[in-house]
Amino acid sequence: MKIIDCRNMACPAPVVTTKRGLEEAGGEPLQVLVDPGAPRENVNRFAVNRGFSVSETPIDGGFALTITPAGAPAVSPVPVPERAGKRAMLIASDRLGDGPEELGRLLMKNFIITLLDLAELPDRMFFLNRGVMLTTEGSEVLEALEKLGNRGVEVLSCGVCLDFFQRKELLRAGTVTNMFTTAEGLLGAGLVIGL
Repeated sequence: MKIIDCRNMACPAPVVTTKRGLEEAGGEPLQVLVDPGAPRENVNRFAVNRGFSVSETPIDGGFALTITPAGAPAVSPVPVPERAGKRAMLIASDRLGDGPEELGRLLMKNFIITLLDLAELPDRMFFLNRGVMLTTEGSEVLEALEKLGNRGVEVLSCGVCLDFFQRKELLRAGTVTNMFTTAEGLLGAGLVIGL
């Protein structure tokens, strides 16, 4: 049985690492070492929601989760509803939520990086207002945005916003867009996700 150690990993790394481990295990049991609290709960919930059974064994300072198929195919895909039109994402800030700034930035970074591990991606990502800080020099998600672009996601940053923050020359991911293209893209999308 393969063992993967997810201790001392920040969210969402334990779930993402477990997902990859299950894919590589090809239906064989997998043991995942996790910290108590959210990592234990998140990995357990992830596995159960995909049809696996999970048994827990306390270990020094954490848990060993043994994940075994329970008659379901390994890592069954999450059903995606049919949609008409493209899927657009509107990102209007460099952080997620209204809590502490540091937490909001961490959540946004984790969200964008986690997109790389999903089967379904947005067709277009529109960055407006402080969201353009994510597509310009110094952003911690430039590599993730580049990889998303390589997978067909169109990364578009508001030109007015880049000018306002004096960042147009610092754009490092995607291309500059305008409000007409943004409005047309959002109104013509089959699904719009706003962050």
